[in-house]
Amino acid sequence: MRKTTTFALLATAVVALGCGAGSTDNASDSSNDAGGASATAGGAKGDDKPKTAKVGEPARDGKFEFTVKSSKCGVAKVGNDVLGQKAQGQFCLVTVNVKNIGKEAQMFDGSSQKAYAADGTEYSADSGAAIYANKNAETFLNDINPGNQVTGVVVFDIPKNVKLTKLELHDSMFSGGVDVAL
Repeated sequence: MRKTTTFALLATAVVALGCGAGSTDNASDSSNDAGGASATAGGAKGDDKPKTAKVGEPARDGKFEFTVKSSKCGVAKVGNDVLGQKAQGQFCLVTVNVKNIGKEAQMFDGSSQKAYAADGTEYSADSGAAIYANKNAETFLNDINPGNQVTGVVVFDIPKNVKLTKLELHDSMFSGGVDVAL
């Protein structure tokens, strides 16, 4: 199963390189269209420390506006009895709404998202587990057209004794990202 997950991550990286490489060129367009970044997390261009959003608050990075709906940790397995994946430690399931605020389609890739513990340890998303946690693969290489939005689950496999304190959400693997406190 780990070979499948590794292959999926490698395929994701190759596709994202081809599709997302130019996505940061117009990243400032979205904050200008919304009348500045004061209403959402992310800050204005040139800010050293952008504002950190909270669960339920919209946060923008590039062409996407993210709203974290909920976070549930301590999950041992995702999927069903026939098809599923067990956590190495515990799964944290983060439900997030992603809206395309740009003027062209943008690919959302759950594997570009990161989570952090209080001590600063970084955890990557588990794309293989996310396939089982989402009914329609909402977080796996999903093209979102302008004005459209999807809600899906991003999955992190973390040690049982760890508590996540923040997320770093990205519109592509090359974007600066925006922080959301958990």
